[in-house]
Amino acid sequence: MTDTEHKQKWDAYREQELANARRVLDGLGYSLDESQVHIGGERYLMTDKRDVGGGGLKLVLLGRRQSDGKRAVIKFSSDQDGMREIQTEHNARHLITGLDFAYHAFASPEELLYKKSAGYTISISAYIEQETAFLKRSTEEQFALALKAFKTQEGVHATTYAHAKKIRASLGLLGARDYMDAFASFKREALAADPGNAALAEAFGNAEAFLADNAETIEQYCGFLTHADFVPHNLRILDNQIYLLDYASIHFGNKHESWARFLNFMTLYNRELERALVHYVKENRSAEEYASLRLMRAYKLGFLLSFYAGQLEKASGDLERLARARIDFWMKALAAIVEDRPLLAEVVRAYEETRDSLRSDEEKERQRELH
Repeated sequence: MTDTEHKQKWDAYREQELANARRVLDGLGYSLDESQVHIGGERYLMTDKRDVGGGGLKLVLLGRRQSDGKRAVIKFSSDQDGMREIQTEHNARHLITGLDFAYHAFASPEELLYKKSAGYTISISAYIEQETAFLKRSTEEQFALALKAFKTQEGVHATTYAHAKKIRASLGLLGARDYMDAFASFKREALAADPGNAALAEAFGNAEAFLADNAETIEQYCGFLTHADFVPHNLRILDNQIYLLDYASIHFGNKHESWARFLNFMTLYNRELERALVHYVKENRSAEEYASLRLMRAYKLGFLLSFYAGQLEKASGDLERLARARIDFWMKALAAIVEDRPLLAEVVRAYEETRDSLRSDEEKERQRELH
């Protein structure tokens, strides 16, 4: 199926689901905004099981409560996997805030409504206004907030059998074997999607050996609260308080998984912050922690490479060129992490120029809203 066919399929789903959402939500006392930027752009390329959020089809919408005009974020789905993901996130939010061994906790937006109705699952939370978006703050502010967020997660550590039993079934409890098995799956999927890419095969092979040789280090820092997609658009800052917006990607595993996702993101969006956080770990934590951070960064880059390789079959023209540029860039980033060297600034600049020249105007607008 071409990218045009995928987009047509997504557009048809989106418009039908959006019409259903307006009808159902109106009956629940909520109205949707006319503009819904979160369901445009390249969102249609993320509508299968390879989605970063990890689940099925759903719409993330903005709206208001009719009774008082209160702004709201609405997650709406009629897809079995999408409904299951919304329910899982709902359960995770309540479980995390009630853990007796969670010495610190993120603030969560007020849950306004959670309902299963007429074949739909709906979760509505208060929209958190923030004076300044994370990436528009100074690097010093970003550093302090990021470190606060990571220390918050470090304060939630399953240290006993009773803790593990309590969270394993509901949130997941990953160990070194789980991470290595997942990475092996990323490798298989990426190479199957891009079979002629010898450089990609080499990058994956080197990284897989890196993880295997350091499995004990991965295991050493497992058992902590962590987040698979810990990036600024899943956070809101209000009165110096960090609000976590996405509980669908939360689980227990290696404590540096959140750090890794965040630092890989900052490779593109704030290199100074990336360097500052890496320096902090090298200077203030043990050598084993620094190694664990590198291992998790490699793991998360394996996921990204698999994700973008999977887009090749449904992309053509500029989108195919963009997917290949992303694969080439993150492959170079993976090699730099495995070899413990900085990624050259010119490599980043060249990729950013290519990416920006190939993105659609709709996707650029979506990215502005996200970040």
